[in-house]
Order: sequence, then C-alpha cells, then structure tokens
Amino acid sequence: MEGNFLSYAEEALDYGVMGILILMSVVTLWLFIERMMFYKSVRLDDYKHRDVLEIDLTDNIGVISAIGANAPYVGLLGTVVGIMITFYTMGDVGAVDAKKIMTGLALALKATAMGLIVAMPAIVAYTIVLRKVEKILTAYDVIQDTKEN
Repeated sequence: MEGNFLSYAEEALDYGVMGILILMSVVTLWLFIERMMFYKSVRLDDYKHRDVLEIDLTDNIGVISAIGANAPYVGLLGTVVGIMITFYTMGDVGAVDAKKIMTGLALALKATAMGLIVAMPAIVAYTIVLRKVEKILTAYDVIQDTKEN
C-alpha cells in the first residue's frame, strides 16, 4: 500500500506538475501569438470610443500575467512534493543513503526550474503585449486629437 502511494505521488509530480507547467507554457505562447496577430489587424477607425478599443486590446492578457505570476508557485509545489517523497523514502528504508537523497532532491528541484522557465517568458510576453496596447491606444488618441482640430 505504501509503495503504491509513493509510486502514485512520484507520477503525480512528474506528469501532474510538469503537465500543468507545460500547459501553462502552451497557453501563454498561444495567447501571445493570438494577441500579436490581432494587434496587426486592428483598425483604429472602426472604434468610436477609446474604452471599447481598450477592452478589445486587453482581452486575455490577464491570463498571460497570471501564468507568469503563478508558474513559479506550481513549480515550488512540485519541489515540496518531491522533497516530501524523498524524506518519506528515507524514513521508510530506515537508512541514510547520500546518493539517494541527492538524486531525490535534484529530481524535486526540476519542478522549480521548470516553473521559472515557464514564468520568465510569460512575464516578457506580458510586458511586450502591454507595451503594444499602450502604443495602439496612444495612436488612437493622436488620431482623435487630429480629428478634433
């Protein structure tokens, strides 16, 4: 029974946490590409109100930000679970084997590394998208000002 739990926990760490992080990475990339394609096709003359334009421009960028902010925590959760599995295995065996401890801890830390690998590009993508939104809104304001004068 304990061996089954341990095996399940290791699989949950590898497939669950890593799967979630990979999914977060794919969603970030997909949303970034979708936003960039939308920004290239946006026609400022189609918008009568700045607020409507801003709503369209900022659609889904909060998801990119949330992924960038939370991916390290998902990775940290995986690391904590991995360390717990390592300590549980050590306690279950009753012997301290430095090689097994270091291997277990190294494997546990891969989740944190993966979380950071997902978070950093997500934050960069969010910053790029946000800057693009600012530029488009500024261009809209300039067009509106020239129409009024």
